[in-house]
Amino acid sequence: MISPWPLPDGMSAELFLAEYWQKQPLLIKAAFPAFETPLSPEEIAGMACEEGIESRLILDRSGKKDSDTPWQLSHGPFDEALFSELPESHWTLLIQEVHKYVPVLAQLLESFRFIPNWRIDDIMVSYSPIDGSVGPHVDQYDVFLLQGLGRKRWQISSAEVNDSDLIPGLDLRILSQFDAQQSWELEVGDMLYLPPGVSHHGVALGDSLTYSIGFRAPAECDLITSFVDYLAEERLPTSHYRDPDLTLQQHPGEISPAALKHVREIINSMPVTDDDIARWFGQVVTQSKSGDHVEPQPQPLNVEAFVGRFQQGETLWRCELSRFACIDQASSVLLFVAGNIEALDVSLKDAVYLLCDQRIHTVEAWRELLASNDNCALLCRLYNDGHLYFENDHG
Repeated sequence: MISPWPLPDGMSAELFLAEYWQKQPLLIKAAFPAFETPLSPEEIAGMACEEGIESRLILDRSGKKDSDTPWQLSHGPFDEALFSELPESHWTLLIQEVHKYVPVLAQLLESFRFIPNWRIDDIMVSYSPIDGSVGPHVDQYDVFLLQGLGRKRWQISSAEVNDSDLIPGLDLRILSQFDAQQSWELEVGDMLYLPPGVSHHGVALGDSLTYSIGFRAPAECDLITSFVDYLAEERLPTSHYRDPDLTLQQHPGEISPAALKHVREIINSMPVTDDDIARWFGQVVTQSKSGDHVEPQPQPLNVEAFVGRFQQGETLWRCELSRFACIDQASSVLLFVAGNIEALDVSLKDAVYLLCDQRIHTVEAWRELLASNDNCALLCRLYNDGHLYFENDHG
C-alpha cells in the first residue's frame, strides 16, 4: 500500500517544493498505485459512533426548495440507528485524526517525508455516497487529497475569497458562489495537492472515500499569543510599572506620550533569546491538538528486558498520540515528545534524530546505537511512558 514517493515520475522533492508547495495545485495520477483502503464505509460509520473520536456529518440540502438550511452540520458521536435513516445521496461523514486509530494509515505519512514532520497535522477520512459533498470551501493550510475508494470530481479556483463570499448563518465556511477554473475526476490512488487559499469543491460520483493529509498552519496571532504566554510563565520580570520622573499634566485624562514611550520600552526589553523560541516552539508543535495523551505501559520493563525484546526482532512503533521533534544545539540536543521537552547530551544526537525521523524502528537500524547504555535507557523510558510500543503489545 505504501509508496515511498507519491510525486509524479521524474519530479524531485526539490522541484515540488520550489514550484508547487504553497504556490500552485498539482494533480498526481496513480500517486499510490493499487491503493487498497484499510477502512470500509461501515468501519468509518462505526468509528463515528465512538466516544473520543472527532466525527462530523454534513448534509447537503442546497438543492431542496423547501429547506431553510442549505447545509446542515452535526457532530458525533452518533447513534448507530442514524445511518439507516440517512438519504441515499448528498451527505458526507468525516473522521479526524484517523491515523491515530489505524496504524497502517500512520505508515502512509512516511510517504510525505519531504515535508518536515512537525508540519504534518493529521489524516482525515471522508465517506460520501453519490453526490455527497462538504460544499465549495477554502482552507488556509496545505492538503493532499488521496482517493481511497470510488471516484470523486474535484473543481478548484484560485480566485481570492473574503468572509463576505461565505453563506451567512452557517456553522460551515461554504462559499455562496463558486466558479470553477479547473476540474478533474480522481480514481483510486490518484491524489490532488492544494496549497492554502485555493477554493475547492469535491463531489462523489458514487460511493467514495477520500483521505486528506493536512498540514499544520497556525495563525500568526496565535503563535505570538502562545509565545507571550510561555514567556510570562517561564521568566518574564515581575517588576511593576514605575514613573519617578512623572511631571504635572494639563489634562489628567490623557495618556501622555511619555507614558506610551515608557510602555514601549518595557515591551522592547522583553528578554527573548533564540533558546526561548526553540524551547517554546518545539513544545507547541508536538502538543496534541485534541488533548489526547498516552498511557504508561501497565508492566514497565527494565532496560535489559527492553533491549532483549528489541534484539529478538520485535518491531518498535511510535504511538500516534505522541508527536516527536528535535532541535540540535551546540551543547545539547532538545527532544520534544507530546509537548514535553528534554535536553539531552549531544552524544545521544544520532539516536534522537532516528527517533524523530522514523515511525517504525527495527533492531537493524538501531544495532550500532544500542551499544550505548544511554541510548538504550532513552528508548526504554519512552517505551515505559507509552510513547513507543512493540507491535506485539497490540496483538
